[in-house]
Amino acid sequence: MQADLIGIVGVGLMGHGIASSIQRSGRRIAFVDHPGNQPTDALVAAGAEVFATPAALAAHCDTIVLCVTGSPQVEAVLTGPDGVLAAIRPKTVIIDCSTAIPDSTRRMAAMVHEAGGRMLDAPMTRTPKEAAEGRLNLLVGGERALFEECLPLLQSFAENVTHAGPVGSGHVMKLLHNYVSLGFSAVLCEAAAAAGKAGIDPATFHAVLAQGGGKGVVLDRLAPFILDGDTGNFRFSISNAAKDIGYYGTMVETLGSAGAIATAVEGTYRGQVEAGEGERFVPEMIRLLS
Repeated sequence: MQADLIGIVGVGLMGHGIASSIQRSGRRIAFVDHPGNQPTDALVAAGAEVFATPAALAAHCDTIVLCVTGSPQVEAVLTGPDGVLAAIRPKTVIIDCSTAIPDSTRRMAAMVHEAGGRMLDAPMTRTPKEAAEGRLNLLVGGERALFEECLPLLQSFAENVTHAGPVGSGHVMKLLHNYVSLGFSAVLCEAAAAAGKAGIDPATFHAVLAQGGGKGVVLDRLAPFILDGDTGNFRFSISNAAKDIGYYGTMVETLGSAGAIATAVEGTYRGQVEAGEGERFVPEMIRLLS
């Protein structure tokens, strides 16, 4: 095991930014080869090592960052035949930056602990642009002492790092955040589509919202598409939006909390996924709903 080698599983739109930011901080990285990775030539040229499976990666790293799609993928990466737990070393730290169902996260953390490792859930907010700049927001669940131990690494790819509570709390907070963010996005996309059908000039629509109750980060991210048909920096797929809102619905059902609005929001995204548009980005919902 190489104590200074940081392993990464999931070098996609967000994971690539995390990997490059960690590498820029002077730390050595390794990653799992996977068809879903973004181009990795620059990472390898800068010294990154490549492994065929999560198990092979775990045999060489004592810190492993996960950045995969969701709970099924996290569970597979950890518990599959060639998963991390098949080769985990004592005291290895797993940092899960994916968006996941909190109950699954707690179950995975217990399995990691039983295998001799330790785990933080550290889901992120912001976009691939901030990931590449090392300016993500992280919402971290886990023991406070482990959080403090890992903070320098987390700060190598994040601008704001918040300790949300015990393990699983980071994923709870991420689902709350994404429900609000993607819920606002769905509302604004529907409104923009209606504005177009009513003959309202896009610039007028944007200006009125920006001067009133629609002002905020979500409008700013949708503005390039509203005004110019450009997805801009809002490169988040409709299928991922449907998945995240679905996770939120699962969580609130478990909590016995209200979820009627979430059901409607999920239906808005899910309908586009079922229509074959899931790989398009959220701003494109404006055109699709038109």
